Amino acid sequence: MAPFAQRLIAWQRTHGRHDLPWQHADAYRVWLSEIMLQQTQVATVIPYYLRFIEAFPDIAALAAASEEEVLAHWSGLGYYARGRNLHRAAQVIAEQHGGKFPHRFEQILELPGIGRSTAAAICALAFHQHRAILDGNVKRVLARHAGIAGWAGDKKIETQLWQRAETLLPQRDIAAYTQGLMDLGAEVCTRSKPKCEACPVREDCVALQSDRIDELPTPRPKKNVPERHCVFLLLRHGNDILLEKRPGSGIWGGLWCPPQFDDEAAANAWCAQHSLKTADSEKLVPFTHTFTHFRLHIAPLLLDVDSRPHRVEQPGQLWIETNNALQAAIPAPVRVILGKLEKRSAQRDRVQRDRGGAVLV
Repeated sequence: MAPFAQRLIAWQRTHGRHDLPWQHADAYRVWLSEIMLQQTQVATVIPYYLRFIEAFPDIAALAAASEEEVLAHWSGLGYYARGRNLHRAAQVIAEQHGGKFPHRFEQILELPGIGRSTAAAICALAFHQHRAILDGNVKRVLARHAGIAGWAGDKKIETQLWQRAETLLPQRDIAAYTQGLMDLGAEVCTRSKPKCEACPVREDCVALQSDRIDELPTPRPKKNVPERHCVFLLLRHGNDILLEKRPGSGIWGGLWCPPQFDDEAAANAWCAQHSLKTADSEKLVPFTHTFTHFRLHIAPLLLDVDSRPHRVEQPGQLWIETNNALQAAIPAPVRVILGKLEKRSAQRDRVQRDRGGAVLV
């Protein structure tokens, strides 16, 4: 076994993480954790993971659920294609593998939403197979330790990192080694202010010895991030809000959102088209939601309507109580907006009760 692997395994057993809820679990739970952990930190994932497992304790339960149910439990984690792919993969496993998670790397790699590193992590952690991983944290560890310069998104650099990952792979204790790599990247070899004094492989780390910790790995080349603007039209009748289902592809695919328009003029024109009688209107505080490739500036416009015209309820639209909407498959920004509206409504009701008046609905 190479010294790198020896030191890393010994460190993991003493200093690594051993209490994560998906550790020492079956392939389903390892797979779920790996998908949730893509682009998301452990502390954020754990409560979502626990709720998801409670709702869908095995592959059969996940495959039998509707996409709406799955996305409702995914809501808030972001990158919703992960949730849709997870659901589709569970259905593939149920149909093609008898409901049992496949053991072979090639079969796992064919499942929707699973790439090379994720498939390898499942093989290593769940089945103790000899497979190398290369997620974001591992790329950082290997780039610093081997002194590999260049952006990891470049095909040539990525190939070098894969070669390095496979060269260091031990023949035994593969689960402890794989977990150790993840732990080292998450807890010690962090993006900023790494704890080099606690690193088990610091003695031969090229970046540390050459004083290049801050330079490696080479960051992604900077790009101008596009700015987009939209208006969320919050149509409210009593405690009901109008939502519409987004197309399956694109941002927030398959989730429920308020009608969205390019600007306020377009929103008002839509209201006029549907002959909506407005009882009151309010421009809520605008905010910005950042996606991977652009920033979306959202201006929420709240309109209370006198009646709830059925002709607004087109296919893919529904009126739903705000409290129930918060339990549905809605994206994080919509959850924030509706949560504030629900809190404000509750405060208004308390004031009415304190004054001995009737509670408005």
